[in-house]
Amino acid sequence: MTNPDTGYQVSRGTRDEDTPIGAAAKRASQVLTPGGAGTLPRPVERRVLTIANQKGGVGKTTSAVNLAAALALHGLRVLVIDLDPQGNASTALGVDHRSGVPSSYELLLGEATMSEAIAQSPHSPNLFCIPATIDLAGAEIELVSMVARETRLKKALADPVVESIDYVFIDCPPSLGLLTVNALVAAREVLIPIQCEYYALEGVGQLLRNIELVQAHLNPQLHVSTILLTMYDARTKLADQVAAEVRNHFGDRVLSSAIPRSVKVSEAPGYGTTVLDYDPGSRGAMSYLDAGRELAMRGARKGNR
Repeated sequence: MTNPDTGYQVSRGTRDEDTPIGAAAKRASQVLTPGGAGTLPRPVERRVLTIANQKGGVGKTTSAVNLAAALALHGLRVLVIDLDPQGNASTALGVDHRSGVPSSYELLLGEATMSEAIAQSPHSPNLFCIPATIDLAGAEIELVSMVARETRLKKALADPVVESIDYVFIDCPPSLGLLTVNALVAAREVLIPIQCEYYALEGVGQLLRNIELVQAHLNPQLHVSTILLTMYDARTKLADQVAAEVRNHFGDRVLSSAIPRSVKVSEAPGYGTTVLDYDPGSRGAMSYLDAGRELAMRGARKGNR
Protein backbone atom coordinates (compact mmCIF):
# COMPACT_ATOMS: atom_id res chain seq x y z
CA MET A 1 0.00 0.00 0.00
CA THR A 2 1.32 3.46 -0.89
CA ASN A 3 1.15 6.37 1.52
CA PRO A 4 -0.48 9.22 -0.51
CA ASP A 5 1.44 11.87 1.47
CA THR A 6 4.93 10.44 1.02
CA GLY A 7 4.69 8.10 -1.96
CA TYR A 8 6.48 5.37 0.00
CA GLN A 9 5.24 1.80 0.35
CA VAL A 10 3.77 1.02 3.77
CA SER A 11 3.04 -2.45 5.09
CA ARG A 12 -0.67 -3.09 5.54
CA GLY A 13 0.03 -4.60 8.96
CA THR A 14 1.92 -1.58 10.31
CA ARG A 15 0.16 0.56 12.90
CA ASP A 16 1.40 3.72 14.59
CA GLU A 17 1.76 1.96 17.94
CA ASP A 18 4.02 -0.66 16.34
CA THR A 19 6.82 1.89 15.98
CA PRO A 20 9.00 2.94 18.97
CA ILE A 21 7.72 6.52 18.82
CA GLY A 22 4.14 5.37 18.43
CA ALA A 23 4.45 2.96 21.34
CA ALA A 24 5.91 5.70 23.55
CA ALA A 25 3.11 8.07 22.54
CA LYS A 26 0.51 5.44 23.38
CA ARG A 27 2.09 4.83 26.81
CA ALA A 28 2.25 8.58 27.45
CA SER A 29 -1.43 9.06 26.59
CA GLN A 30 -2.38 6.25 28.96
CA VAL A 31 -0.34 7.78 31.78
CA LEU A 32 -1.61 11.31 31.22
CA THR A 33 -5.29 10.34 30.84
CA PRO A 34 -7.15 11.01 34.11
CA GLY A 35 -7.24 7.67 35.89
CA GLY A 36 -4.99 6.16 33.21
CA ALA A 37 -2.33 5.23 35.74
CA GLY A 38 -4.95 3.65 37.98
CA THR A 39 -5.19 4.14 41.72
CA LEU A 40 -3.43 2.50 44.62
CA PRO A 41 -4.84 1.84 48.09
CA ARG A 42 -3.87 4.30 50.79
CA PRO A 43 -1.65 2.85 53.50
CA VAL A 44 -3.26 2.26 56.89
CA GLU A 45 -0.68 4.61 58.41
CA ARG A 46 1.55 7.20 56.82
CA ARG A 47 4.75 5.64 55.47
CA VAL A 48 7.96 7.60 55.99
CA LEU A 49 10.92 6.46 53.89
CA THR A 50 14.45 7.84 54.06
CA ILE A 51 16.28 7.52 50.75
CA ALA A 52 19.93 7.20 51.60
CA ASN A 53 23.28 6.07 50.23
CA GLN A 54 26.51 7.78 51.22
CA LYS A 55 27.86 7.14 47.71
CA GLY A 56 27.03 10.03 45.40
CA GLY A 57 25.57 9.70 41.92
CA VAL A 58 23.51 6.58 42.56
CA GLY A 59 20.11 8.14 41.89
CA LYS A 60 18.92 9.12 45.38
CA THR A 61 17.29 12.40 44.40
CA THR A 62 16.12 11.11 41.03
CA SER A 63 14.45 8.16 42.71
CA ALA A 64 12.92 10.29 45.47
CA VAL A 65 11.18 12.72 43.14
CA ASN A 66 10.13 10.20 40.51
CA LEU A 67 8.78 7.65 42.98
CA ALA A 68 6.90 10.50 44.66
CA ALA A 69 5.51 11.65 41.31
CA ALA A 70 4.53 8.07 40.42
CA LEU A 71 2.58 7.60 43.65
CA ALA A 72 0.97 11.03 43.29
CA LEU A 73 -0.14 10.06 39.80
CA HIS A 74 -1.84 7.04 41.32
CA GLY A 75 -3.93 9.31 43.57
CA LEU A 76 -1.81 9.19 46.74
CA ARG A 77 -0.71 12.30 48.64
CA VAL A 78 3.07 12.48 48.81
CA LEU A 79 5.54 14.79 50.56
CA VAL A 80 9.23 15.04 49.61
CA ILE A 81 11.52 16.53 52.27
CA ASP A 82 14.70 17.84 50.66
CA LEU A 83 17.60 17.53 53.11
CA ASP A 84 20.35 17.99 50.51
CA PRO A 85 21.81 21.54 50.48
CA GLN A 86 22.10 21.30 46.69
CA GLY A 87 18.30 21.42 46.50
CA ASN A 88 18.06 19.18 43.45
CA ALA A 89 14.82 17.55 44.63
CA SER A 90 13.26 20.99 45.05
CA THR A 91 14.35 21.90 41.51
CA ALA A 92 12.90 18.73 40.01
CA LEU A 93 9.57 19.33 41.75
CA GLY A 94 9.42 22.92 40.51
CA VAL A 95 9.43 24.40 44.02
CA ASP A 96 11.07 27.73 44.86
CA HIS A 97 14.21 27.20 46.95
CA ARG A 98 15.98 30.53 46.89
CA SER A 99 17.75 31.63 50.06
CA GLY A 100 15.21 33.12 52.45
CA VAL A 101 12.33 30.84 51.43
CA PRO A 102 11.00 28.82 54.41
CA SER A 103 12.77 25.49 54.03
CA SER A 104 14.06 22.37 55.74
CA TYR A 105 16.82 24.53 57.27
CA GLU A 106 14.36 26.68 59.23
CA LEU A 107 12.34 23.56 60.02
CA LEU A 108 15.30 21.82 61.66
CA LEU A 109 16.32 24.92 63.60
CA GLY A 110 12.79 25.52 64.84
CA GLU A 111 12.48 28.84 63.00
CA ALA A 112 9.57 27.68 60.80
CA THR A 113 6.71 25.21 61.16
CA MET A 114 5.84 22.47 58.72
CA SER A 115 2.81 24.43 57.50
CA GLU A 116 5.05 27.44 56.77
CA ALA A 117 7.70 25.44 54.91
CA ILE A 118 5.52 23.05 52.89
CA ALA A 119 4.93 23.93 49.23
CA GLN A 120 2.75 22.27 46.60
CA SER A 121 4.47 21.12 43.42
CA PRO A 122 2.98 22.65 40.27
CA HIS A 123 3.16 19.21 38.63
CA SER A 124 0.45 17.57 40.77
CA PRO A 125 -2.15 18.54 43.36
CA ASN A 126 -1.08 15.44 45.32
CA LEU A 127 2.63 16.28 45.42
CA PHE A 128 4.24 18.47 48.10
CA CYS A 129 7.78 19.46 49.02
CA ILE A 130 9.76 20.93 51.89
CA PRO A 131 12.49 22.66 49.86
CA ALA A 132 16.18 22.90 50.68
CA THR A 133 18.08 26.17 50.32
CA ILE A 134 21.82 26.79 50.35
CA ASP A 135 21.42 27.81 54.01
CA LEU A 136 21.12 24.10 54.82
CA ALA A 137 24.87 23.72 54.15
CA GLY A 138 25.59 25.24 57.59
CA ALA A 139 22.94 23.26 59.44
CA GLU A 140 25.32 20.42 60.36
CA ILE A 141 27.43 22.83 62.43
CA GLU A 142 24.48 24.68 63.95
CA LEU A 143 22.73 21.48 65.00
CA VAL A 144 25.73 20.21 67.00
CA SER A 145 25.04 22.42 70.01
CA MET A 146 21.25 22.03 69.96
CA VAL A 147 19.15 20.00 72.37
CA ALA A 148 17.73 16.75 70.89
CA ARG A 149 19.59 17.50 67.66
CA GLU A 150 18.89 14.04 66.18
CA THR A 151 15.10 14.17 66.61
CA ARG A 152 14.24 17.62 65.29
CA LEU A 153 12.86 16.39 61.97
CA LYS A 154 10.83 13.68 63.69
CA LYS A 155 9.19 16.29 65.93
CA ALA A 156 8.47 18.52 62.92
CA LEU A 157 6.65 15.62 61.21
CA ALA A 158 4.19 15.49 64.09
CA ASP A 159 2.60 18.68 62.73
CA PRO A 160 -1.13 18.19 61.97
CA VAL A 161 -0.63 19.69 58.50
CA VAL A 162 0.85 16.38 57.30
CA GLU A 163 -1.87 14.13 58.72
CA SER A 164 -3.42 13.68 55.28
CA ILE A 165 -0.09 12.71 53.67
CA ASP A 166 0.20 9.05 52.65
CA TYR A 167 3.92 8.87 51.86
CA VAL A 168 6.90 10.94 52.99
CA PHE A 169 10.19 10.59 51.11
CA ILE A 170 13.25 12.14 52.76
CA ASP A 171 16.04 12.89 50.31
CA CYS A 172 19.42 12.79 52.09
CA PRO A 173 22.79 14.31 51.18
CA PRO A 174 25.57 11.87 50.15
CA SER A 175 27.04 11.79 53.65
CA LEU A 176 26.36 10.28 57.06
CA GLY A 177 26.20 13.48 59.11
CA LEU A 178 23.49 14.97 61.31
CA LEU A 179 21.15 15.67 58.41
CA THR A 180 21.10 12.00 57.46
CA VAL A 181 20.80 10.97 61.12
CA ASN A 182 17.73 13.24 61.46
CA ALA A 183 16.25 11.54 58.40
CA LEU A 184 16.90 8.07 59.82
CA VAL A 185 15.37 8.96 63.19
CA ALA A 186 12.27 10.45 61.53
CA ALA A 187 11.56 7.40 59.34
CA ARG A 188 10.52 3.82 59.84
CA GLU A 189 11.84 2.62 56.51
CA VAL A 190 15.04 3.07 54.53
CA LEU A 191 15.12 2.84 50.74
CA ILE A 192 18.61 2.37 49.32
CA PRO A 193 19.22 3.05 45.62
CA ILE A 194 22.09 0.95 44.28
CA GLN A 195 23.49 1.53 40.82
CA CYS A 196 24.25 -1.42 38.54
CA GLU A 197 27.91 -0.53 38.07
CA TYR A 198 31.33 -1.34 39.54
CA TYR A 199 31.63 -0.74 43.30
CA ALA A 200 27.82 -0.91 43.59
CA LEU A 201 27.94 -2.01 47.22
CA GLU A 202 30.75 0.39 48.13
CA GLY A 203 29.61 2.49 51.06
CA VAL A 204 26.45 0.47 51.66
CA GLY A 205 28.17 -1.48 54.44
CA GLN A 206 28.93 1.70 56.37
CA LEU A 207 25.38 2.93 55.83
CA LEU A 208 23.98 -0.35 57.18
CA ARG A 209 26.22 -0.04 60.27
CA ASN A 210 24.94 3.49 60.86
CA ILE A 211 21.35 2.27 60.48
CA GLU A 212 22.07 -0.38 63.14
CA LEU A 213 23.42 2.32 65.49
CA VAL A 214 20.30 4.42 64.97
CA GLN A 215 18.16 1.33 65.59
CA ALA A 216 19.99 0.59 68.83
CA HIS A 217 19.99 4.09 70.30
CA LEU A 218 17.41 6.33 68.65
CA ASN A 219 14.84 4.53 66.48
CA PRO A 220 14.26 0.81 67.11
CA GLN A 221 11.52 0.70 64.43
CA LEU A 222 13.91 1.65 61.62
CA HIS A 223 14.61 -1.02 59.01
CA VAL A 224 15.80 -1.35 55.43
CA SER A 225 12.59 -2.20 53.61
CA THR A 226 13.48 -1.51 49.99
CA ILE A 227 16.42 -1.72 47.60
CA LEU A 228 16.06 -0.09 44.19
CA LEU A 229 18.40 -0.98 41.33
CA THR A 230 19.25 2.10 39.25
CA MET A 231 21.21 2.84 36.07
CA TYR A 232 20.53 -0.66 34.76
CA ASP A 233 21.90 -1.23 31.26
CA ALA A 234 20.47 -4.45 29.83
CA ARG A 235 23.12 -4.46 27.08
CA THR A 236 25.93 -5.27 29.52
CA LYS A 237 26.73 -8.42 31.44
CA LEU A 238 28.02 -6.25 34.28
CA ALA A 239 24.54 -4.91 35.02
CA ASP A 240 23.16 -8.45 35.26
CA GLN A 241 26.03 -9.52 37.50
CA VAL A 242 25.58 -6.59 39.86
CA ALA A 243 21.79 -7.07 39.94
CA ALA A 244 22.25 -10.75 40.75
CA GLU A 245 24.75 -9.93 43.51
CA VAL A 246 22.45 -7.34 45.08
CA ARG A 247 19.42 -9.66 44.89
CA ASN A 248 21.45 -12.48 46.42
CA HIS A 249 22.58 -10.22 49.27
CA PHE A 250 19.28 -8.42 50.05
CA GLY A 251 16.75 -11.01 48.90
CA ASP A 252 13.13 -9.98 48.47
CA ARG A 253 13.81 -6.43 49.67
CA VAL A 254 15.01 -5.66 46.14
CA LEU A 255 12.24 -4.34 43.90
CA SER A 256 11.77 -6.41 40.75
CA SER A 257 11.45 -3.15 38.79
CA ALA A 258 14.93 -1.82 37.92
CA ILE A 259 15.46 1.72 36.65
CA PRO A 260 17.27 1.76 33.29
CA ARG A 261 20.06 4.14 32.40
CA SER A 262 18.09 6.80 30.54
CA VAL A 263 18.90 10.13 28.94
CA LYS A 264 15.34 11.31 29.58
CA VAL A 265 15.65 10.64 33.31
CA SER A 266 18.87 12.70 33.37
CA GLU A 267 17.42 15.55 31.29
CA ALA A 268 14.19 16.07 33.25
CA PRO A 269 15.66 17.98 36.26
CA GLY A 270 17.15 20.52 33.87
CA TYR A 271 13.59 21.48 32.94
CA GLY A 272 12.47 21.66 36.58
CA THR A 273 10.35 18.55 36.39
CA THR A 274 10.25 14.78 36.88
CA VAL A 275 10.62 12.32 34.03
CA LEU A 276 6.92 11.46 34.36
CA ASP A 277 6.08 15.00 33.28
CA TYR A 278 9.03 15.47 30.93
CA ASP A 279 8.53 12.28 28.89
CA PRO A 280 5.75 10.12 30.37
CA GLY A 281 6.05 7.49 27.65
CA SER A 282 9.79 6.88 28.11
CA ARG A 283 11.26 3.70 29.56
CA GLY A 284 12.50 5.65 32.58
CA ALA A 285 9.04 7.03 33.35
CA MET A 286 7.37 3.64 32.97
CA SER A 287 10.03 2.01 35.18
CA TYR A 288 9.42 4.51 37.98
CA LEU A 289 5.67 3.99 37.63
CA ASP A 290 6.22 0.24 38.00
CA ALA A 291 8.59 0.72 40.96
CA GLY A 292 6.14 3.06 42.68
CA ARG A 293 3.29 0.62 42.19
CA GLU A 294 5.40 -2.26 43.50
CA LEU A 295 6.56 -0.22 46.50
CA ALA A 296 2.98 0.58 47.44
CA MET A 297 1.66 -2.94 46.92
CA ARG A 298 4.54 -4.54 48.82
CA GLY A 299 3.91 -2.21 51.71
CA ALA A 300 0.22 -3.03 51.71
CA ARG A 301 1.01 -6.77 51.84
CA LYS A 302 3.82 -6.71 54.36
CA GLY A 303 2.71 -3.82 56.54
CA ASN A 304 6.03 -1.98 56.16
CA ARG A 305 4.79 1.26 57.70
